[in-house]
Amino acid sequence: MRVTNIKSQEIYSSMRIDGSYHLSHAVIFERSIEEREYVPLYHLTDRIFTAGRSKRMYTQKERGLPYLSNSDVIAQNPFQNCKYNSKKYGYDENAFIKEGMILTGRVGAIAQTAYATREFEEKQAMGSDNIIRIVTKCSKGSGFLYAFLNSKIGRTLLWKLATGGVQPYITEDMIASIPVPIFSSHKQEEIHNLIVEAAELRVEANQLLEEAERNLVEKLKITIEDNNLFASSEKKTKNIYSLQRNDLSTLTFRGRNYSPRKQNILAKLKSNSYDRLIDVLERPPFYGSRFKRIEASKGNIELLSQGDIFDYKPKGRMISSRNIANLNEEIVKKGTILIPAQGTLGENEIFGHAKFVWGYLENKLIAGHAMRFIPNTALIREGYLFAVLSSNMWFRLLRNSVYGTNLLGFIIPMINEYPIPRFEKEFEEEIDASVKNAYEKHTTAIDKEYQAIQLIEKEIESWQQS
Repeated sequence: MRVTNIKSQEIYSSMRIDGSYHLSHAVIFERSIEEREYVPLYHLTDRIFTAGRSKRMYTQKERGLPYLSNSDVIAQNPFQNCKYNSKKYGYDENAFIKEGMILTGRVGAIAQTAYATREFEEKQAMGSDNIIRIVTKCSKGSGFLYAFLNSKIGRTLLWKLATGGVQPYITEDMIASIPVPIFSSHKQEEIHNLIVEAAELRVEANQLLEEAERNLVEKLKITIEDNNLFASSEKKTKNIYSLQRNDLSTLTFRGRNYSPRKQNILAKLKSNSYDRLIDVLERPPFYGSRFKRIEASKGNIELLSQGDIFDYKPKGRMISSRNIANLNEEIVKKGTILIPAQGTLGENEIFGHAKFVWGYLENKLIAGHAMRFIPNTALIREGYLFAVLSSNMWFRLLRNSVYGTNLLGFIIPMINEYPIPRFEKEFEEEIDASVKNAYEKHTTAIDKEYQAIQLIEKEIESWQQS
């Protein structure tokens, strides 16, 4: 039971007498802020706006510019699964995302807030009309305002504004009046600097991963034309072909699993020395176990879905650990490679994309739909194997090794036989170091962001106690 005392003036001003309203966290946070020094959000901003509806002409990467959704902007790599809007027909100046913008969801994804790094601007990314852009008056205030909106106080205040039935939404005018606390200039600067440092680390991490894949492609002597072919969607490639009876596998009769492009990729991967995937793993790839997911507040553990692991700051749901047999075996260990292994073939889906357990994903409980690949470290470097499995080539191999109808899975005996190219020890160690360094930078970025948010939350919570 929650009990509090309120003044009659608070009843008159809100025109509410129900206890649920006055005891809600949003109202309590709002009153705590308004009892101290604060300003409405619009006082700190030059603009609060959305891009508005415009013509979208989705196209191939080389002919378009990144077009990001709410889920893209909060991802570790916003450009991994995004769509591309035509440079010629979909160009919209107002939609471009600039460095330092604060991005928050307008429809559905309320309180999902991101800070635009320089990578957004350098890659000329456009954002959807469902993203509200907040541009601060002072560039040194953007980090502080982002940290506030991303704190539990800011998220609660954003949700307080939500309206609508099936699909809740907020508007630019609604968030303009959110009360923002004024801290000392020293503390605001400290918080801002932590967010800016985190943003730069994210950019550096993504650049290291891109460089690792580039080096692998160059080492395999893959031409630009080949690489573009591997990156193209299945719809853009030739899918009419014939096979000899002897070429059919006992594992599948599905046509796409014999795609000519797949055979081309296999030939490229086998052009040098290689090992079979199964030969460099401790055990064959496997799914996690299934268990009851009972939400709990005590004796609980955080469960991350296969979609959560691609977010910049993965946040799952708390479930009871009592219903999980062999809990220790379900916790993913350092060096494991995770690949979502249940999904659909949409070009912008996570199905088939790899994630590396290093740093922030260590010792987490991951849903069973994410397939586990455990490298044999006596035979191969974990980071190098991740670079291979996360490449466009392996992504296409996995997408051409499926069973099922609407919800697909991977044919494990088939992918066990696929080639892992091997090179001199120094090269594989270089790729391994780049991948691990990238994930360590990303982990440090998350820590800095949480540190900034905690500074805000602790300060406001201290006001409630005093």
